[in-house]
Amino acid sequence: MRILVIHGPNLNMLVKRDKATYGEKTLDEIDALVKKEAQALSVEAVTFQSNHEGALVDFIQEQADSARGVVINPGALTHYGFALLDALIDSKLPIIEVHLSNIYRREEWRARSVIAPITRGQISGLGWRGYIAALQVLVAELKAEASRAGS
Repeated sequence: MRILVIHGPNLNMLVKRDKATYGEKTLDEIDALVKKEAQALSVEAVTFQSNHEGALVDFIQEQADSARGVVINPGALTHYGFALLDALIDSKLPIIEVHLSNIYRREEWRARSVIAPITRGQISGLGWRGYIAALQVLVAELKAEASRAGS
């Protein structure tokens, strides 16, 4: 089972950004932790980051047919990424949205997500651990669905 783990704009700059808001792990460190957890769950995590919405759309379109779900931190595209939203909808994959910071404790405009209405859920404010939680929940739900379909 393949899960896409997608990071949007500026997430490549972790540890260079406000550590109190975004934490002290680099994106490479987060990806390594995600892949370690995926291995423990007997799934494959395919990670991807881009600062460009079109590249994120291309990745989703190229990978969706071979994946079973998506964990995504859309970054700033959370609030206005309609092309990203359409690509996620078209993928027909279950999605969990993740944010390192608690977007509801920040500027008012950050609390609006155009992605959230199409997701199974959103994890916000748990730092890098939010990615792990999202992966665990998504994999558990996918395995449960597969089990129900097989019985």
